[in-house]
Amino acid sequence: MKLSLEALQVLDAIDRKGSFAAAADDLHRVPSAITYSVRQLEEGLGVGVFDRTGHRAVLTDAGRELLSEGRRLLQAAADLECRVQQVAKGWESELRIAIDTIIPVDRIFGLVTEFYTQQTGTRVRLSHEVLGGTWDALASGRADLAVGAAGDAPSGHSYATVPLGRVEMVLVAAPFHPIVAEKGPLTQAMIERHRAVSIADTSRLLAPRTVGLSSGQDVLTVPSLEAKVAAHVAGLGVGFLPRWIAEREAHAGHLRILQVSGARPTGAVHAAWRPGAEGKALLWFAKRLEDPLVAAELFS
Repeated sequence: MKLSLEALQVLDAIDRKGSFAAAADDLHRVPSAITYSVRQLEEGLGVGVFDRTGHRAVLTDAGRELLSEGRRLLQAAADLECRVQQVAKGWESELRIAIDTIIPVDRIFGLVTEFYTQQTGTRVRLSHEVLGGTWDALASGRADLAVGAAGDAPSGHSYATVPLGRVEMVLVAAPFHPIVAEKGPLTQAMIERHRAVSIADTSRLLAPRTVGLSSGQDVLTVPSLEAKVAAHVAGLGVGFLPRWIAEREAHAGHLRILQVSGARPTGAVHAAWRPGAEGKALLWFAKRLEDPLVAAELFS
């Protein structure tokens, strides 16, 4: 390598302090060492970094480009040092969080912001999953923490869980959909006569799950909860939505909440992870999610 972090530090100090002598003071080195570093850098690259034709040396175009990109490298090196030190203290270099689609991703931003104030150096990667895909992300190793996992945990592994609450699902349709004109409460047979809108399960290894669908029923499959809501509003089919979303759309006049015969149980959702090798970042999130107020914010 013809570049070194030390040479980039020298170049940065000269630009910040305005002269070779001031850079030497800043770096606690003698001026001749600064001059030597610059000369070695220019000889190694085969380009002039400074224009010395005037009364003071100024950066050439090549020098300015080197300084600009070099500062990125210096910052990356400093960040790497921080992360390595934090990993040695038990903080993960990266924490992957799979969030079920019933939770809008922005609902967890407040928690992530709070985590960043800890200055751990851990990078956070968020992903959205659907139905069994949230558990699948854990089982397959695509995620370290699942938030909003519903239903039973898959077999084959043990999981630690934190209850986040229960989600009530209600049947909805557009105000102009034919099912709205039918006499309620609606039976399963009445619902099956209409096309359903469903979100595609994102499982890769586990068997895909479906909720509220009957065999033989016409189904429109969409990629996300937002698309499902939009499809219902467009009158493309009927289906179940979390009550807080259904009530929001009903209040705006976009959807009708329909009564169904028989009690529909609420579904429990959890935060979950595979125990045994938890890092400090995962345990921090798990601890915060135990707070009922934090959990409630996810579904508000």
